[in-house]
Amino acid sequence: MPIPAVTFTDERQPNGLRLIIAEDHLAPVVAVNIWYNVGSKNEVPGKTGFAHLFEHVMFQGSAHVGKAEHIALVQAAGGTMNGTTWLDRTNYFETLPSHQLELALWLEADRMGTLLDALSQENLDNQREVVKNEKRWSYDNRPYGTWNEKLQAHLFPAEHPYHHPTIGSMEDLDAATLADVGAFFRTWYAPNNAVLAIVGDVDPADARRWVKRYFGRLPANETIPALGDLRLPPTIGGEERETVPDRVPLPRIYFGFRAPVFGDTRFDALEVASQILAGGKGSRLHRRLVREERIAQDVALFAMGFVGGASVSAGWATVRPGVSVQRVEDAFTEEIERLGREVVTDDELARARALIETDELGALQRVEERADRLAMFATLLDDPAMINRMLDRYLSVDGGAIRDVAGAVFRADNRVVLTYVPELPRADDAVLDEEVERVTDEREPVSDEQVAA
Repeated sequence: MPIPAVTFTDERQPNGLRLIIAEDHLAPVVAVNIWYNVGSKNEVPGKTGFAHLFEHVMFQGSAHVGKAEHIALVQAAGGTMNGTTWLDRTNYFETLPSHQLELALWLEADRMGTLLDALSQENLDNQREVVKNEKRWSYDNRPYGTWNEKLQAHLFPAEHPYHHPTIGSMEDLDAATLADVGAFFRTWYAPNNAVLAIVGDVDPADARRWVKRYFGRLPANETIPALGDLRLPPTIGGEERETVPDRVPLPRIYFGFRAPVFGDTRFDALEVASQILAGGKGSRLHRRLVREERIAQDVALFAMGFVGGASVSAGWATVRPGVSVQRVEDAFTEEIERLGREVVTDDELARARALIETDELGALQRVEERADRLAMFATLLDDPAMINRMLDRYLSVDGGAIRDVAGAVFRADNRVVLTYVPELPRADDAVLDEEVERVTDEREPVSDEQVAA
């Protein structure tokens, strides 16, 4: 049975704002999702973390909305909302009862146009501290919390904008002035750098009228800087390793690989390959490392799609007590490299396709997910209609494509290995945990530089 297509309109406002509207009157709700084509890749050395900082600052008020009032107004109207930042984009979204659509559009337009009217030194200092606490909570003080930051640094050269994490440098944030922050906002938060997707129980005529009323007066920025050439070699050119002593209960090995960009059909094949290798309890890695040999507590492998030169394939295995770290690493790499030499079985391919189809169809049932995907494909690929082709692309991936991409990506000369190990106990501890002692004996020596890191 054919899957109904998502029907939508796609148009540009005079100031460059891209407006996408998709009607769905099944339930009296509407989703609003605005994507700004700015992420941490648009930051410059010495001024990192600004894109993520604005995810917080955007809720601190604007000319006609008080501090934190955006959240309060949406919730009082029976809605939900949030915002996210990543390497390639920043987005803000609300889902509300459909008769509250005008409220959401007014709120988004007010902060796009007048955020700087309400930005004070006090607000900046406050949100800077919020971000620093978030880094402590999510990165520095969380077991294994620095893995993504370290993988990015190894997979992308220092001159590439994906080299630094989205949360940025705390030193850069401390040095940021109101003038710096204002310049960043005026550069990137412009209507011609945004996609506004409205999906659900919406009257398109009403939506267009409100968009014109609230967004139409906002000027375009005709001097948005163009990114330089972000192309990269397909591999990192060798294996990179780092041992990370950390306050962790068990050793864990993280693996990272440079991968094709999002939108490339090879990236589709890589996502299907990830399902075969680590998609649930029937996957190859889980079956061997967790169920059969029982050498790992858990395993994971997934692809993170980016458009700026390369994506990332990443995964991990947590070592079971009493097991050699090297044994787990060898088993993990054997399984992923084997996928590049052998065509997958029909049963494995059918299982992976079923998992992907279930996820895709489940997501597309939700108006907020459709709004997010329409804005995503428009922003990253200039092709919102991809929403109707993506599932077919996944289902058309065959065993040969999986073997080819696995062979090209899961190579020793394209591999980063981070080994997190429990920190050495204090010298004055009366009793040493036997398991920590055994793991310490098995791991490789740690250099002074690695301990300092």
